[in-house]
Amino acid sequence: MEYFAHETAVIDNDCSIGKDTKIWHFSHIMSNCVIGDHCNIGQNVVVSPEVILGKNVKVQNNVSIYTGVICEDDVFLGPSMVFTNVINPRSAIKRKNEYQKTLVKKGASIGANATIVCGNTIGEYAFIGAGAVVTKEILPFALVVGNPSKQIGWVSEYGHRLEFNKNGIAICKESNQKYQLKNNTIIKL
Repeated sequence: MEYFAHETAVIDNDCSIGKDTKIWHFSHIMSNCVIGDHCNIGQNVVVSPEVILGKNVKVQNNVSIYTGVICEDDVFLGPSMVFTNVINPRSAIKRKNEYQKTLVKKGASIGANATIVCGNTIGEYAFIGAGAVVTKEILPFALVVGNPSKQIGWVSEYGHRLEFNKNGIAICKESNQKYQLKNNTIIKL
């Protein structure tokens, strides 16, 4: 076994778990999911069947990742955030054939207690604020907050808010990477 699983973790058959991944207390990794190398699955996490997590995905405590979710490399899922997979759930009506896909692109971060309504894509390096309720597509590098969430700015790959000058250029204060805002799209220079 090339990964670590705490003795209280439950790992179903037919899972693919990458090298150097850590799975902590009371987490349940369900059948046919794929978890990449160097991931960290916190305490009390549920990874449902057929979920795909890329490399270096960080899942904080009490997160539910339901069937239909795909997280690309370097995604951060904050404490107690949740995904949905059915738009109109009812206890008495089975809708497993209606599960919708949710794609979280490379480097995106989702804050604590956020809810991601199914069927949407979270763009590369987007930053979803704590407690936000995402009900639509999120652009790459977008900073969104609120319920329902709305975009209030842009962030760098390092997660710092970008302040654009009159020429539409911003510099990340940590990496010194330059970005350009053009036609509501962020371009790395």
